[in-house]
Amino acid sequence: KKARKIRERKMRGMRVSSWVGIVLLLVVVVPLPSAINGDMSPSQCKEERRLLENACRPVIFGQNPSADCCQRVRVTHVECVCPYVTPKLASLIGVERTIKKIQECGRTVPHNFKCGSVTTP
Repeated sequence: KKARKIRERKMRGMRVSSWVGIVLLLVVVVPLPSAINGDMSPSQCKEERRLLENACRPVIFGQNPSADCCQRVRVTHVECVCPYVTPKLASLIGVERTIKKIQECGRTVPHNFKCGSVTTP
């Protein structure tokens, strides 16, 4: 029973870690015009986050972004992600590493872009 609880805690931690990494992966993505206009519904945002998490999960475990992950990073709306960026989330994974992963996807990273509690260098 104790081993089961430990396994469950580890799995929860991995889910949180993957979500943290994916959220921060998007922190440095340039906002798309539709994101600026705020035309995403809560259900659309939820679906975008789900697709992003599924496509980019391996990045959290040290792999390079796949073509699918990079595509999701390019099309996911920042407005769907920024509300989840808290200081606690930001402290769990490095912004510098995140910027590097974004650049590996062929995106430029804007300086001083603010998303939630993170501002890019």
